[in-house]
Amino acid sequence: MHARTIRAWTWTHKWSSLISTLFLLMLCVTGLPLVFSHELNEALLHEPWGPKSPDGRLLTLDEVLAAGLAKHPGEVPAFMSFDEDRPVVNVTSRAPDAPAGKYSFEPIDQTSGEGAPLVAGHPVMEFLLQLHTDMFLGLPGMLFLGAMGLLLVVAVVSGVVLYAPFMRRLPFGTVRVKKAARTRWLDYHNLLGVVTAAWVLVVGLTGVVNTLATPILAYWKETALKELTVAYDAPAPAQGRASLDAAVERAKAALPGMKLQFVAFPGTDYSTDHHYAVFFHGDTPLTTHMTTPALIDARTGELAAVAPAPWYVKTLSLSQPLHFGDYGGLALKILWALLDIATIVILGSGLYLWLGKGRRKA
Repeated sequence: MHARTIRAWTWTHKWSSLISTLFLLMLCVTGLPLVFSHELNEALLHEPWGPKSPDGRLLTLDEVLAAGLAKHPGEVPAFMSFDEDRPVVNVTSRAPDAPAGKYSFEPIDQTSGEGAPLVAGHPVMEFLLQLHTDMFLGLPGMLFLGAMGLLLVVAVVSGVVLYAPFMRRLPFGTVRVKKAARTRWLDYHNLLGVVTAAWVLVVGLTGVVNTLATPILAYWKETALKELTVAYDAPAPAQGRASLDAAVERAKAALPGMKLQFVAFPGTDYSTDHHYAVFFHGDTPLTTHMTTPALIDARTGELAAVAPAPWYVKTLSLSQPLHFGDYGGLALKILWALLDIATIVILGSGLYLWLGKGRRKA
């Protein structure tokens, strides 16, 4: 590799790293406990609860919906989701004039119609998740962190390119332990960077995809789902819609062998203005994150279409569990955590080397 080429790659590696290092350190530090968010939330928020009538009949979805909306008069339904380990249906609603993103959330005991304890994340975990996701800045914060993720990818690629000429006279993985501290840290930085490069690229790229969730879903709704609304000239009425239970049963018939995940009501981001979107997922660790909606006409209750998610929505669905290692059990989460710690060491050592270089020049 020519000297000029090496200087260009060095400049690229240095500035892509320096610009993003502090934000990437924040993401790594907050991401470490988030890898174990499910386990930590269970340990911090374990509250025993049982349904009021465990041996009684389960209320229909229409009855659950009515019970949830009764607690928030004047609001319209937005989503309905289902707990996996207890007979609880979560009814999400909103006021017709509410700003975007403002919802009411009501867990309903399906055996009685009464309210159930809200299973939410611990406040500390919720704070870390929000900081990790958008730094409390909404979409601009998400897009900014996505840009930092792209710089991380550039830094990793340029670092791998530079590793070959740097180690030309040394065996692979050499750490010169008898040299000065700066030399040792340089070797640790390079070795850890090369060993974790593939993992960092995966986590960095999936993180970038996750920051694009809002525009991806908006594009999906405006393209793949919009053609289904051509035959309609007015929004579906808030009252007098087709039975929710009948809509879900028709959707189940259209997608046999899949598990019900949640229902999006007309007018929400995950549906159209005229359909129930009944989402299903697979039953394996990987396919459980792959969703397929069946669209049910909200006026007639008839199946309008099964709308398999396009490739970019599938990519988004797989990015979050892959980003946090949430698809292979506790062992994979521990591996993810160890690699996260290694990345923190890489970022910290890179900052130390740059600051040390500045002091030497002075």
